[in-house]
Amino acid sequence: MSLRLYDTGTRTVRTFEPLEEGRVGMYVCGATPQASPHIGHLRSGVIYDVLLRWLRASGYEVLFARNVTDIDDKIIAVSAEQGVPWFAVAEGNQRVFTQGYDTLGCLPPTIEPRATGHIPEMIVLMRRLIENGHAYAAGGDVYFDVKSWADEYGSLSNQRLENMRSAGDTPNEAAKRDPRDFALWKGAKPGEPAWETPWGPGRPGWHLECSAMATKYLGPTFDIHGGGVDLIFPHHENEIAQSRAAGDGFARYWLHNGLLTVDGEKMSKSVGNVVLLSDLLGKARPVEVRYYLVSAHYRSLMDYTDASLAEAVSAYQRIEGFVTRASELLGDVEPAAVPGGFADAMNDDLGVPQALAVLHETVREGNAALASGDRDAVRAHLADVRAMADVLGIDPLSPQWRRTGEEDLRPVVDALVAVALEQRQAARARKDYAAADAIRDGLAKAGILVEDTPQGPRWELKRD
Repeated sequence: MSLRLYDTGTRTVRTFEPLEEGRVGMYVCGATPQASPHIGHLRSGVIYDVLLRWLRASGYEVLFARNVTDIDDKIIAVSAEQGVPWFAVAEGNQRVFTQGYDTLGCLPPTIEPRATGHIPEMIVLMRRLIENGHAYAAGGDVYFDVKSWADEYGSLSNQRLENMRSAGDTPNEAAKRDPRDFALWKGAKPGEPAWETPWGPGRPGWHLECSAMATKYLGPTFDIHGGGVDLIFPHHENEIAQSRAAGDGFARYWLHNGLLTVDGEKMSKSVGNVVLLSDLLGKARPVEVRYYLVSAHYRSLMDYTDASLAEAVSAYQRIEGFVTRASELLGDVEPAAVPGGFADAMNDDLGVPQALAVLHETVREGNAALASGDRDAVRAHLADVRAMADVLGIDPLSPQWRRTGEEDLRPVVDALVAVALEQRQAARARKDYAAADAIRDGLAKAGILVEDTPQGPRWELKRD
């Protein structure tokens, strides 16, 4: 099965056919770092990381750009509120975003362009739009003329122009030809950062920057544009309008991930239910949080609860448990090619829930092979599990997720536990099962779980 993706632009699942065979250009709207990221932001980061991994596993060379909106009304507002420079707000929070992506095992983008580093490209784009009759300067601002693009404006969000409200993106509404026109460039205001343009000093509008950066790095027409469903309108709608009105083909496939709520409510500072990554790391390891965030279909609305996180933790530990036991038996086993059922699920619009079902079925079969002592079957299942887990970024044996902290003490603890297990085996041999059980229970109280296997007893530290 070829890769098929749901395209918001056509509202259909389409077979993915890249512009250039073997190569994919992908742009994803990244952070506006006016504050630290919450888990909704990080869900988006993990989702597009899985897409990146699957494209690469499918043989594509991927040029992945994820932008940073480092100048914005909200950043300026936080700057004024906190009494720190706007660039300090953006830089400090962007570092937290990057740390969050890294903590959850997201691969770095090929390029992470910042809005403030691409003012020349924005000036060129505005000039093209003005010359083509699709933009105009007024009152220090530059606006996109939506009526000049009326036949296509609203196609992504499935809206009609006559039903749209005012853009409401500038205090200079009276300067607009039409209240629905949106700002490409915002004229300078006292105390705010500004860059020089032929139309006066100012700063970029939110939508302009993405069109300028995407086409700079991926070309006038590229394959995939992604972001949250909340960006469909007005952000992505405006990107399409300004890019195509300027003569660029722009994105050929539009992907949008669903939002994340908390106990059925939208995350909001006013409600006080914003959940940060640090909140989850007190309840689960980073790889377990990642498993949780990828487990639902990317287009679905995901509702966070402590119970749902706990379920994800248990599910991941079942995978980890098999991989650990199989690796202890066989040593290093490299990942294989992913099984056909897993590939079919991933090719069906990144069907991660179905792909996880294949992964867990393979784990069950692997555990059965361990129980029966079938080393060849264990080896095959371990290779398959590692391959599938690698695509999802959750391979327990990857360098990032290998357990640390226990290793230095492991030889000492192993020797002490071995003595206790020898005493337990001796008690069982003389049929003193009460003594054997007492030894096992004593180890359990110390946080050491003992499992009897066909190869003999094995132990592991209890996980909270």
